[in-house]
Amino acid sequence: MGERLAGRSARIERLAIRDLPAQALLLADWNHPAIERAIAQVAHARVVVVATPVYKAAYSGVLKVFLDLLAQNALKGKTVLPLATGGSPHHMLALDYALRPVLHALSARHILPGVYATDSQITLTPENAYQVHADLAERLNEAVEVLATEGLKLPATHGFEPVPFSRVRCSV
Repeated sequence: MGERLAGRSARIERLAIRDLPAQALLLADWNHPAIERAIAQVAHARVVVVATPVYKAAYSGVLKVFLDLLAQNALKGKTVLPLATGGSPHHMLALDYALRPVLHALSARHILPGVYATDSQITLTPENAYQVHADLAERLNEAVEVLATEGLKLPATHGFEPVPFSRVRCSV
């Protein structure tokens, strides 16, 4: 996903929650430097891609712990793309029924349709690269297209100073 977005001149910052200190995450240590940096990274993003494995119809516990650290409006004004992998297609609704409500509660401006992949659609090559099935590649490309057109575009107010209503002149 990052490579596809980088090809569109988007600046990509990756946040691997699994690499954050477990004790700081579990104890909700907002003052830990790594946790502060991770929360700031989310705060400064215009677009957030959330990727998680799904097990027993739920997203990962480490993702839940991190999302619990975010302020209620942490995703305000942001476009979010949920991605998930799971062992079978039976868990694909976890994106809509487990993860989407939490992202919505964090005030995401727009939550794009998620992309779910089964383990059989992703293969690890001998070079430690991931190879995706053609169907999945197509769905990821569509998601990147939507993300680029809806999530990465500048807000209408970008580059303009606010004008007081009293200074607005209209003619009919």
